[in-house]
Amino acid sequence: MAQGNTQTLRTTNTYAMAVTALMTAVTCILAPLSIPIGPVPISLTNFAIYLSLYLLDWKKGTISYILYLLLGLVGLPVFSGFTGGIGKLAGPTGGYIIGFIPMAIIAGIVINKFSQRWIQILGMIVGTAICYAFGTAWFCIQAGYTVSAALAVCVIPFIPADLIKMVIAMIIGPEIRKRLGAVAQ
Repeated sequence: MAQGNTQTLRTTNTYAMAVTALMTAVTCILAPLSIPIGPVPISLTNFAIYLSLYLLDWKKGTISYILYLLLGLVGLPVFSGFTGGIGKLAGPTGGYIIGFIPMAIIAGIVINKFSQRWIQILGMIVGTAICYAFGTAWFCIQAGYTVSAALAVCVIPFIPADLIKMVIAMIIGPEIRKRLGAVAQ
């Protein structure tokens, strides 16, 4: 392996398995921490996903999230508010939990393909907007809200914090990846 080549490092099996498991664990730790501000809490799930996309490629970052999702579905209390089980997925916020999958794919592909930070942030914004769309549609069906009422409680209050999470992940993600590369060599 070429010294200093973090792209090569990111694709080795040992690194991929270790960091995928690590980011699944990080998501399991961060996601339950939430601030209940209404029917949808503010959580750190998307921050953990953004960070995993910087440390892994889009496929492995998405797999990391899916592993977290499966752990939650079998009942481990890893979802927001330390909840778990299929009932959480079937409930009003389940669409956001599923919406994180296309968010990870879209943001991850953009992060992998483009090194310009403004394009990466744009990719995260588009991915997050799709997550919002999945979640809001499901919330409207489950909770009986109109689209405008759901946007007022499920999307608009989250935009500033989500933008901050994107920027923080964009700043620390490449630095952590670089340091992991230095340790692994």
